Amino acid sequence: PPVSCLLGGILPFGSVCIELFFIMSALWLHQIYYVMGFLLAVLLILAATCAQVSIVMTYLQLCSEDHRWWWKSFFNCASAGVYLILYSLWFLASRLELVGVLPVVVYLTYMSMISLLFSIFCGSVGFLCAFAFNKTIYGALKV
Repeated sequence: PPVSCLLGGILPFGSVCIELFFIMSALWLHQIYYVMGFLLAVLLILAATCAQVSIVMTYLQLCSEDHRWWWKSFFNCASAGVYLILYSLWFLASRLELVGVLPVVVYLTYMSMISLLFSIFCGSVGFLCAFAFNKTIYGALKV
């Protein structure tokens, strides 16, 4: 259901939420971001969180005898992009002081593209890990 997909995106977004503030401040408020090593660690934590969320949600789905896990495993983690676009709207309202319509449109366009790419990354990691999980558990069956 859509509720489980939205709930599945909370943990991947929560794992990068604090770092997003610094990245968006560097991107939109002209501050310097120089912690690239920590960004790599956060990226690895994001991938591990997406993998764990996807495996757990797929396992629960298979336990309820729902065999259509393919797209659900993608959207469980890809819904983190919805939280990213909501966070960017909050960032626009609270931190940015954009004057005029054009800067707001440019900001929303770029953040929509970033959110879409974030969704595709999280969803792809989630799907590939759920696929490996299913291949592992069903590969162990002897028929």
